[in-house]
Amino acid sequence: MDYAPWSDPSVTYVPATVTRSAKIVVAGGFGVGKTTLIGSVSEVKPLRMEEPITQASVGVDDLRGTPHKTTTTVAMDFGRIHIANGRIALYLFGLPGQSRFRPLWEDLAEGALGCLVLADSRNLDASHDALGLLDSGGVPYAVAINAFPDAPSYPEAELRQALALEPSTPLTVCDARNRTSSLHALITLTEYLSERRSADPLEPRR
Repeated sequence: MDYAPWSDPSVTYVPATVTRSAKIVVAGGFGVGKTTLIGSVSEVKPLRMEEPITQASVGVDDLRGTPHKTTTTVAMDFGRIHIANGRIALYLFGLPGQSRFRPLWEDLAEGALGCLVLADSRNLDASHDALGLLDSGGVPYAVAINAFPDAPSYPEAELRQALALEPSTPLTVCDARNRTSSLHALITLTEYLSERRSADPLEPRR
């Protein structure tokens, strides 16, 4: 059974072992699992800026894949984890899924080392707004297909074609509810970023 890694209230500090840090954004369509993923990996209690879904959302937000969803992120999610034996701190910023928040996406993506884009195989088109923003802003990213129980599976080549991914862009599958699975997706991203910036992959801690 998974557990909240932030359930221990003593884990509220940045360990002295941390020598580097990076800002990572988590993007994707509405209801794709961004809040869930950050909550599953964060070593501190995640900051969540959510509001109840109201009638104003009807006909605007697509609830077909998440009929029991009652809240939505209206600003951002925030969490923090440490990798590489505690030497690297990743600060995770989850972007709201709706395209009407695009100005906020652009602000939150500024200064990010990279992005993990969550996608839902039941509605891959919902990822295109986020992918387009990252491409236009030159933000490197990896894509993780969130494995919803009722979601269809497709060959990697078909997923890449549907998402218009470059051959070098990492594509993986994860379960956003599962800490280990979500960590693997983030590690895939950080390894890709390190390859791109092998001389000094992450910003030194100040």
